[in-house]
Amino acid sequence: MDTEVLAKVIPDKIIDARGTACPGPLLEAKKGIGTVKVGQIIEVKSNDVGSRKDISAWAGKIGHEFLGIIQADGHDRLFVCRKK
Repeated sequence: MDTEVLAKVIPDKIIDARGTACPGPLLEAKKGIGTVKVGQIIEVKSNDVGSRKDISAWAGKIGHEFLGIIQADGHDRLFVCRKK
């Protein structure tokens, strides 16, 4: 998803995993995705660089849609849409 479009997305749930090291952000994403309905979006805030690859790979493997990443002040905002 284009960064400008992604910046306008309003997530249904925000998970703040800043300050946790791998695999913390991924585990938080896994827990968080179960708390939203199919079609809803979670945003994971993380300052662990490995989260970029981990969350994107996990979403694809499980069948959710990884929408993209926005870099913010010292952290990443990663967006995933629940698909099942």
